[in-house]
Amino acid sequence: MSASWARRDFLRRVGVAGLAAVAAPAALVACTTVSNAPGSTLENARSTGTIRVGIANEAPYGFTDPSGKVTGESVEVARAVLGALGINDVQATTVEFGSLIPALNARQFDMVTAGMFINPERCANAAFSDPDYTAPTAFLVPTGNPQGIATFDDVRDKGLRLAVLSGAVEQGYAQKSGVPDTQLQVVDTQNTMLQVVTAGRVDAGALTNISLNDVKAKNLGAAVEVPSGFFPVIDGKPTVSAGAFVFRMGEDDFVSAFNAELKRLHDSGEWLRITEPFGFTQDNVPGPDVTTQSLCAA
Repeated sequence: MSASWARRDFLRRVGVAGLAAVAAPAALVACTTVSNAPGSTLENARSTGTIRVGIANEAPYGFTDPSGKVTGESVEVARAVLGALGINDVQATTVEFGSLIPALNARQFDMVTAGMFINPERCANAAFSDPDYTAPTAFLVPTGNPQGIATFDDVRDKGLRLAVLSGAVEQGYAQKSGVPDTQLQVVDTQNTMLQVVTAGRVDAGALTNISLNDVKAKNLGAAVEVPSGFFPVIDGKPTVSAGAFVFRMGEDDFVSAFNAELKRLHDSGEWLRITEPFGFTQDNVPGPDVTTQSLCAA
């Protein structure tokens, strides 16, 4: 898979390679049929009350839970927005993450609800909604944060041991912040990161606050906490990452209508209620200076 299409290095995909239908109950079911109905995507979806979305089967964004239900932060936010637009039947198809935009443009589905980060290369191939969330970096530390770790500079200056996920951007952030490799322990999974922190083999683990909050929520008995997230300054620039929904180029009416309802969710606080079960907090709400235009031009 081309690196240009990868979601982000810090997460390991659990998506199904190739195109695979997702089994799901009731309104959210698999569908790969391509409609030839006239009119815009938004008009057709409103007329039929149905829309096809693409996911990558990746928690906590869009995935199938143990009961067989398709859910996740991106799926549930999309369901709320689309419902407000009169589209209540959301049909999901799973593809490997790197195939989401090509499959969207091939009209295998009508939008992507997979928490995809906005970047210039993707913006050249698809249209993005306004930012849905931001993904600050955070640390997983023992309860009470005994070493007072808030930045990679703290890890470097205090000579602390840091766990990072194999292939993760946080490893690069640490190295570019001057943390020597001798202070880094590379682990293969988020659960392994939790284990080495709780066992005292490292002083902290670094990942996005979304992922670490999800780990903490799934391990309520673990004596760990996740301090507030932050955007590391690397090479003099903040590393702001933001996820959004993806549409085909030229579907401006759909993007505009979607953005209006997404803004309503954010402004009302309803977005936070929907997303909290998936590890999102106020730290993940995009600020006014985080825009699709700026991220597409970054």
